[in-house]
Amino acid sequence: MPEQLGLQLPSVPALGRADFLVAPSNAVAVAMIESSAEKLVLTGPDGAGKTHLAHVWAAQHKARIIAARDLRSADVPGLAEGAVAVEDVPTIASEPQAQNALFHLHNMVLAEGRPLLLTGRGPVRDWGITLPDLASRIAAAPAATLELPDDTLLAAVLAKLFADRQLMPKADLIPYLILRMDRSFAAARDLVERLDAASLAQKRPISRTLAGPLLDKGQGSAR
Repeated sequence: MPEQLGLQLPSVPALGRADFLVAPSNAVAVAMIESSAEKLVLTGPDGAGKTHLAHVWAAQHKARIIAARDLRSADVPGLAEGAVAVEDVPTIASEPQAQNALFHLHNMVLAEGRPLLLTGRGPVRDWGITLPDLASRIAAAPAATLELPDDTLLAAVLAKLFADRQLMPKADLIPYLILRMDRSFAAARDLVERLDAASLAQKRPISRTLAGPLLDKGQGSAR
């Protein structure tokens, strides 16, 4: 019987705490997320799990999640009535109005004794926040940092990404990918997406034969 090809189904990431894969590279950050009751900054590279952990934190605190670029001053009083997670803070580095809104949200949330989570790529010092009072408050917050994955975690992430898309690759594929792909979560996410698209377009199963040309075109070798 020929191997069944994947159907074009939407990718639905599982964002619960039980779905987050804990490893030495992220264990400290996970512990800080689970124990944080006040202000916390969550940093890490693209695709490291910041959004996933923000949802875990929000579920713990019954918090709202908002993208920093969507912040408006008029929305601050309503947001400050509960716990808030603000994602991708570096994206407002060139937006003074959004920085001002975040500054007031920060002060109001903490004045009410509510938890606040801020996320962003890379160290806080590189976020480019130009409002001095906001920059100093972010810099003073405890920071939970997600690191790049080791082989074990990268394999688990690839398996989860395939499962999110309801794909079942052959057992030898993930070890093959790990030896040849860029060493990042973002690369894993991009590679699984391209494998899914190529499988559908070519009507072929997801395999090493399918992955080889994609790795040659779009992935650098980390070894």
